[in-house]
Amino acid sequence: MQELQVRSRIVSSVYFDPNDGRLRIVFRNGEERIFDKVPERSALELVSAPSPGNYYIDHIRTRFRRVAA
Repeated sequence: MQELQVRSRIVSSVYFDPNDGRLRIVFRNGEERIFDKVPERSALELVSAPSPGNYYIDHIRTRFRRVAA
């Protein structure tokens, strides 16, 4: 799993594994979310979005299966 650089007020760090599409998002409040089968394009759009927090809410949270945390 590789770390992707992100600039966000609410997202602390993002990790993505292109082999299985596992996406790990760590929030500044200490919470963590892991999603399964996320396309690499979505992970890259998350970290490059003007607001990664809003992108997470609009495009990740409800579209992909949460597997942990």
